[in-house]
Amino acid sequence: MTPLVRIQREDFDVGAEIAALTRGGADIGAVVSFTGLCRDESGRLAALELEHYPGMAEAEIGRVAAEAAARWPLLGLVAIHRFGLIRPGEQIVLVIAASSHRRAAFEAADFLMDYLKTRAPFWKREHLADGRLGGWVEAKADDDDAAKRWDQGS
Repeated sequence: MTPLVRIQREDFDVGAEIAALTRGGADIGAVVSFTGLCRDESGRLAALELEHYPGMAEAEIGRVAAEAAARWPLLGLVAIHRFGLIRPGEQIVLVIAASSHRRAAFEAADFLMDYLKTRAPFWKREHLADGRLGGWVEAKADDDDAAKRWDQGS
């Protein structure tokens, strides 16, 4: 099983991505998906601008997706992350994990999302509802704490 990783400007269709992943997968008994959306931060935010280093982002996410595939008995794994200007309510990220049983799919999807939230090479800049350009979004300690549970040996 080779994970599918895409970094793209355009939106994605969750149903079509799940259908493509599970097509012909007779042993797939569980599919877990997570879709991350842009929030408006209580009306404060007009958009998020996401930047990345092409090539590096795909390679790094691919490395972590391969780690997930080595840790859990997966039958499919997809990670799609958008870049560019993303408005509130629009999709930013999709992770889909497929396995014979639910636990592996849940854990692999959770592992990959924790990585994407904490260490994926993306930078987010806020565009405020009042027309001003906001700052770069800092990493959150809660996300870092959540990701620590996946450290080998803990």
